[in-house]
Amino acid sequence: MSTTKLAVVPPSRISDETLRNFLGYQLKRSFNVIQADLAKTLKPFDLRMLTFTALVFIVDNPGMSQSQLADAMDIERPNLVVIIDELEQRELIVRDRVKTDRRMYALKATLAGKRLCKKAVAADKAHEARLLAGIDKETRKNLMSTLEVLSSHLQNRNEDLT
Repeated sequence: MSTTKLAVVPPSRISDETLRNFLGYQLKRSFNVIQADLAKTLKPFDLRMLTFTALVFIVDNPGMSQSQLADAMDIERPNLVVIIDELEQRELIVRDRVKTDRRMYALKATLAGKRLCKKAVAADKAHEARLLAGIDKETRKNLMSTLEVLSSHLQNRNEDLT
């Protein structure tokens, strides 16, 4: 029995035509570009996406607990401790014991944290404006509205499944 090996030639262009029909694939591809650019945007502030997100939540919600922050960021509490420690060591936030429950900490931004947050938020807005340049305002508005509906729908569905 003779076995002839055929030469396999790699395609000159990789097709993702099938994958492009999936919402998750489209969201992930977009997120990858946004995340990479955001990482560059936040680097001068010595912030990562997670530390930036935590700082914004704390600035916008003074006194929130670590549990509330973990829920808002949808991350496990042990992973949050590392983020909180980093922000605290940089003197961007403080943890104060809650008088009514000494097991809980209230998170508050320091003046330095508020100032850094303001600068980083402005940089993030500029980053998004750069990335979305060429997409008209109405399309952006519709996209945000659609994503909010999707997020709410999926969150409600997830709660129904648990």
